[in-house]
Amino acid sequence: MSVLSLIIKREYKARVRNKSFLIMTFLSPLILVGMVFLITYLTQLNSDTKRVIAFVDDSNAFETIFSNTDQTTYINLSSQGLETAKEVSENEEYYGLVHILPDTEDIGFDIKFYGKETPSPGVVESLEEKIENKLTNQILVNKGINPNTIDDVKKEINIGIENYSGEKSSKMSNWVKAGFGGAAGYLLMMFIIIYGNMVMRSVIEEKTNRIIEVIISSVKPFQLMLGKILGTTMAGITQFSIWAILGVVLLTVMQIVFDIDPSATTSVVNSEAQAIANDPDKITEIFIEIGKLPLLQLIVGFLVYFVGGYFLYSSIYAAIGAAVDNETDTQQFMLPIIMPLMLAIYVGFFAVIDNPHGTVATIFSIIPLTSPIVMLMRIPFDVPGWQIALSVTLLVASFIFTVWFGSKIYRVGILMYGKKPTYKELFKWLKY
Repeated sequence: MSVLSLIIKREYKARVRNKSFLIMTFLSPLILVGMVFLITYLTQLNSDTKRVIAFVDDSNAFETIFSNTDQTTYINLSSQGLETAKEVSENEEYYGLVHILPDTEDIGFDIKFYGKETPSPGVVESLEEKIENKLTNQILVNKGINPNTIDDVKKEINIGIENYSGEKSSKMSNWVKAGFGGAAGYLLMMFIIIYGNMVMRSVIEEKTNRIIEVIISSVKPFQLMLGKILGTTMAGITQFSIWAILGVVLLTVMQIVFDIDPSATTSVVNSEAQAIANDPDKITEIFIEIGKLPLLQLIVGFLVYFVGGYFLYSSIYAAIGAAVDNETDTQQFMLPIIMPLMLAIYVGFFAVIDNPHGTVATIFSIIPLTSPIVMLMRIPFDVPGWQIALSVTLLVASFIFTVWFGSKIYRVGILMYGKKPTYKELFKWLKY
């Protein structure tokens, strides 16, 4: 155990004292926060763009719907005719020109948008909505129905959700659970890719510098590989912790100094999210649903699957690093690692969120290579205890097997130079 602890300490110190590690530890949060505020600033700048849209209404039925807003100014060129209006719009560099022509077919009108460039979907949808509402109201009036009557008789229905024991839930509950599970699964995937590659590069570096020949003379390959995984894990957790602290501090400072609200991007990107943000009842509902989450189970599950999943994949990364001489040669072995991770993310976001207790979600939350991500996404949805127990058991067993499997390759591969191994040769190494 003393030998293993020495390897862990050596690996940890080697990682945290590395110049690139130190630079990226403190520079990455600054870059990320800077990007967030840059995107926010550009989004606000884009949303403040003033548009001038001309219109020619040959039907004389829609002039009243084109009312100016803070972002859009409408100019009536109906009296000038279509061709003249086109010339004026082009010369004055208007955003576009809307032409409404009476038509006896279909809806009764032929509507076109002329512009130098293709208009944004939001502008087109806004114009379509204005015209559709006007047409709908006119049809109702023609049939002797007051349009306001339709609005008065509309009723909003909120279906109450309870389980058979009487515990209440809501529609917001699934979105909150999906958000927690998705964030945890995505974080694990990024951790595996970033720090698993770090383990692999560490092994390749020691092979290239021939340091491994000295180390292996006094340490068992299994201890060396496990020490590298644990040491790199501790370095990764340290870096992630610093990123989280610095990220919060920098976001707060930059928000105060530059008076830019990152949440303002939701007004452009997602109007529904903005509506929720402006509704105190919705915000209260979100916090209530967060309070109902099995937080202890989430924390314990996150730690178990985070550590188990990372160890499982890191042992594969270490074995790959031992089998090759440089990073270029690792590409042929990366597919077995990337494919299960991508499959887990796909299943998590499409199968788990839609049906967390379905067959697909259940199976992939038990298979060891995908369970760390998929089960993390399922845990907020009250997964049966036996499924979690089976999933953890298989994950631990797979980790032990993978460490044994990896150490076999590691034991032979760390002393192999100048030759790129094939899958057939790797299978032979397992027999040594």
